[in-house]
Amino acid sequence: MHQQHLPSPTPPVQHLHLSARLEDRIRAAAVRFLRSRGWTPRIEPYVGYGTEGSVRVLARVLLSRPHRRADLVWNRRGWRNYLTVSAPGEVVRASVTRTGAAGLDERLVVDLPADRDGYVDGTLDVALEPGWHDVQLATASGAVATSRVFVVGPGRRLGVISDIDDTVMVTMVPSLLRAVWNTFGLHASERRPVPGMADLYHGIASVHPEAPFVYLSNGAWNTAGNLERFLDRNGFPPGTLLLTDWGPTATGWFRSGQEHKGNAIDRLVRELPDVGWLLLGDDGQHDPEIYAAAARRHPEHVAAIGIRQLSPTQRLLAHEPPAPSGRNGAASRGGTGTPGSRRTRRPAHGVPTAGGPDGAALARALGRALR
Repeated sequence: MHQQHLPSPTPPVQHLHLSARLEDRIRAAAVRFLRSRGWTPRIEPYVGYGTEGSVRVLARVLLSRPHRRADLVWNRRGWRNYLTVSAPGEVVRASVTRTGAAGLDERLVVDLPADRDGYVDGTLDVALEPGWHDVQLATASGAVATSRVFVVGPGRRLGVISDIDDTVMVTMVPSLLRAVWNTFGLHASERRPVPGMADLYHGIASVHPEAPFVYLSNGAWNTAGNLERFLDRNGFPPGTLLLTDWGPTATGWFRSGQEHKGNAIDRLVRELPDVGWLLLGDDGQHDPEIYAAAARRHPEHVAAIGIRQLSPTQRLLAHEPPAPSGRNGAASRGGTGTPGSRRTRRPAHGVPTAGGPDGAALARALGRALR
């Protein structure tokens, strides 16, 4: 058994922004109060990914009340997902078993400390076969969980990076009041998929069964469990969720959603260099600009860009002008094709880009773009 201890990634307290220091004080008071009431750490595992040489393990440590009923949590209203208190600094022991060269099972054990927000994001240097594997997680207090990781095999292959809000799930982000209600007011089981997108993703997974799927969003990690169940219930391929934390950062009051997505794409390109990524998003926020910038930085690692286009009504709700019309009434934005358009464009970054109002139209446009 090999054991490795990693240093905590948390920066010194004196280097934290004022907002982060205030948050830490409030959290520390909440942690003391809840622990005095018998609350103990629990592990919320997330799906990780990796190569045959190392895997990225993702999880979060939260405080949980005694006798918590997990079966009553999955379908609660959205706002309840945000009523959590993290357990900062808790050490999570991650272990994974592999078959060694002599045919004997070998177990790697690594201690991964949670950061100031309770998040665990660490790397295990272990040789695993391509496909799905389980990583066992445990805390000193007795909390246990199992995190799944998808190991990408060697060789050139396709992968999918997908936005979530208004790309696979109807959120109506451009309409503030509707987005707030959909996010915080609806039960998890009431969330609706964007028409045709599950079929598109399922088709990609059928043709490319070894393709990694990554769902990249500016949504909060608090919703990860419900998002995983939504994806599974509506027929989307399983994959890694890369979300964000809505609290203050170590350097400021707010975090940049565009920076979060751009950095995540850069890291995926760096850690999975053999993958050519299909970037899928919508034009309600900044996905076209973020993906175009990623294509300029990594043209050899981006296979194509697909944009789900909002309707004129949705664009008006977003306070954006209708997409400009081209020949035969075809519109374009950021180089994408348009609903019903039979052409796709190859923008200045050289990566084929396609668009459509739903999964079926987007599938046809992508099929033409990738020929």
